[in-house]
Amino acid sequence: MAGRVSRPANPVQGHEIMNAHDDLAQVDAIVASARKAQTAYETNGSQTRYDRAAQAAAWAIMEPSRNQHLAELAVETTGLGNVPDKITKNHRKTLGLMRDIKDAKTFGVISDDPKTGITQIARAMGVIGAVVPSTNPAATPANNIINALKCGNAIVLSPSPKGVPACEVLLDYIHAEFDKIGEDKALVQMVPAPGSKDKTQRLLEISDLIVVTGSQNNVKRAYTSGTPALAVGAGNVTVIVDETADLKAAAEKITASKTFDNATSCSSENAIVTVDAIHDQFMEELAKAGGAYVKDETNIVAKLWPDGHLNRSVIAQDADKMLDALGMENDVPADTKFLAVETTGIGPDHPLSGEKLSRVAALYRAKDFADAVATTRKILAHQGAGHSVGLHSTDAARAETLATAVPTCRVIVNQAHTFATGGSFTNGMPFSLSMGCGSWGGNSIDDNLHWRHFMQTTKVIREIPANEPKLGDIFADYWADAGK
Repeated sequence: MAGRVSRPANPVQGHEIMNAHDDLAQVDAIVASARKAQTAYETNGSQTRYDRAAQAAAWAIMEPSRNQHLAELAVETTGLGNVPDKITKNHRKTLGLMRDIKDAKTFGVISDDPKTGITQIARAMGVIGAVVPSTNPAATPANNIINALKCGNAIVLSPSPKGVPACEVLLDYIHAEFDKIGEDKALVQMVPAPGSKDKTQRLLEISDLIVVTGSQNNVKRAYTSGTPALAVGAGNVTVIVDETADLKAAAEKITASKTFDNATSCSSENAIVTVDAIHDQFMEELAKAGGAYVKDETNIVAKLWPDGHLNRSVIAQDADKMLDALGMENDVPADTKFLAVETTGIGPDHPLSGEKLSRVAALYRAKDFADAVATTRKILAHQGAGHSVGLHSTDAARAETLATAVPTCRVIVNQAHTFATGGSFTNGMPFSLSMGCGSWGGNSIDDNLHWRHFMQTTKVIREIPANEPKLGDIFADYWADAGK
């Protein structure tokens, strides 16, 4: 009959369809309001305005009482990491980022080269859609927000379900700072709770640029969404300790790095490869630093993957809880901070060779440095290609040897890996919580995600005097070798 509306036969199914439609409409509305705010932000923008907005977002997380509350909330709601280290992470990652962007030009003319006749003008990307993980539910979104605002963008976050409370509070803090400077709060928003794959997918599809840190499923969805994407690969850091290393320093740095925030970082060491010449001596130093040597992997593997999945009672937990869940509390010293579990297997049938998100590291022995490099290459071929590797050595040439032999974008030399990979005050890497892994990791970038990725440019091209070479200028040496 004319005018009759067809309805699903199942009223429950019909309700679900309507709810799904409403959820997507919410995302559409939020992105639309962000786009309107971004247009005004850029149209009426200035370097000072962009800088003030970025400073407001940074202070929102760095103000000590807010930082502590965010850290406590993150641990309480996600069950991952520990409060003191999250406070440190929130502070240092944000401070380092603000140092990196302090003098960066992101508005107006940023370069003018009379020689090429090209003037570059900074332009915003538009609305950034950012998917952020539960492992860093405050530090990662803050990093993305600051970069986005610095470059004239609006940003909409899609946190993991467990990360929603911390993300909501962070945005409240940022909006409170925006009120102080008269900035538009619609520039920084989030997908409304509860989160869902459908909501995240819609955000991926209608944003102007996607930034994804977290699960590889989200990374794959980002790259197939049809929207330009900056998404990062999986971590599975392997570190080599060779016969020239300062063994005491290496043990202390590996322990500090492995245990920071209970190994929530993608830059946490997951495998240690020692050469035979120093293996015993290094294990003695590791024991002094808090690393317990476990020679039989059988029990650890059974308890860490009881049903084929990582044991949630072990993931990102304090040492005492981790040892209790693994049934190891009476088998290792009372001051144990992490476990180094000896193994030889690499690949899908050997879970210790992959990322463990816990205070457990696989330990491999190698005959010599060349053998250590070969083992590292096999581990990365299984998981973590492109991310980063570590090297403790006083042989300067070995870093370059390693860099050309394995599929990695970073070789971290004689440093605590977690503190160094994402930027440090003692190295030149940009401060970031997202590490691009290049083609090896299926990523579009091989650098640490940083402010320059949040900006594009318009080029004004003017005519210059001709610069056309003669054929001989190009081919003279080739003709000399091969003839015409």
